[in-house]
Amino acid sequence: MTVVIKIISITGLALNIIPALLTFNDIISFDHYKILMLAGTLMWFLTAPFWINRNQQKGV
Repeated sequence: MTVVIKIISITGLALNIIPALLTFNDIISFDHYKILMLAGTLMWFLTAPFWINRNQQKGV
């Protein structure tokens, strides 16, 4: 399950980087950019807390 969550998180990060480059090069419109960035941000913030820093003990 953790592997699936990590893949979704990394895909979310990619959706935050790649659309910026595509918009900068006028490959996609600004409206598509906003939709992809929103989707990537939601994917990252909804999945990352489940696997980041799981190996550390609480309270340390």
